[in-house]
Amino acid sequence: MRPLPYEMLRSNKINTEITINSGQVFLWKKYDGVWYGLNGQDILKINENADVESYQNKEIDFFRKNDRIEHILKTISKDKTVRFAIEKYPGLRIVRQDPFQCLISFIVSANSNIQKIKTNLERLSEKFGDRVSWNEKEFHLFPEPKAIAKATIEEIKTCGLGYRAKFVHEASKIIQSGELDFEYLKKSDYLEAKYAIQEVTGIGNKVADCILLFSLEKLEAFPLDRWMIRILQKYYMDEFKFETKTITDRQYQLMHEKIIDHFGKYAGYAQQFLFKMERENYQKKWL
Repeated sequence: MRPLPYEMLRSNKINTEITINSGQVFLWKKYDGVWYGLNGQDILKINENADVESYQNKEIDFFRKNDRIEHILKTISKDKTVRFAIEKYPGLRIVRQDPFQCLISFIVSANSNIQKIKTNLERLSEKFGDRVSWNEKEFHLFPEPKAIAKATIEEIKTCGLGYRAKFVHEASKIIQSGELDFEYLKKSDYLEAKYAIQEVTGIGNKVADCILLFSLEKLEAFPLDRWMIRILQKYYMDEFKFETKTITDRQYQLMHEKIIDHFGKYAGYAQQFLFKMERENYQKKWL
């Protein structure tokens, strides 16, 4: 198989625009060519060169710059489809975001679209998050778990969450109580962390894999939603076969094992390149 171009593998240049607009994050806005986004109790300012400035003056490896991207791209380049996606979006990276914000974001994402998710999360932040000023701009930080935990479900529903309000409320109480420890989960293996995350009501396989991939260091996570199932059916009919449009927990697990066999332990990176490619093919809106 034709290898990826050497200059692409050697380049660690991150494309801020492509990465922000890839379905990983939602609470971001662009002002005069510079992106500002919420990251839990912090705000990040990121320019086109992927330089990150923190409102809290923290050192944030948001773009996972320490990942061995050359090795990762080589590892996942197993077929012409993912190779094409990498060549088209070479600056795409997986981000490392605040776990609580990520967890709530993807609970809210169930059966929704990016624009609605963004709106719902903005309302949640405006209602329950602290208001701050930075660089002559006003922001509402993402709510802390205790702020949502002490609210009523009806109050949370006013943010447009509908039936998800109960899930968001229960998840916030679990995190506030310390029953779910994000730092422990980061150090756990993939399956242990996934089982723990799925104990939270409202978190199924796909949502759990998003949380694991984007905030809990599990690069083998491969979220399977309707887009990814469509991609696998379209480009990988021989490798991955689906008997039904919806898949059971057992089928999801077996499919994940096949995916790891094909793409390797960095399958989550392959998922992001394929997801970005297909949504762009359909000209779907991002942020």
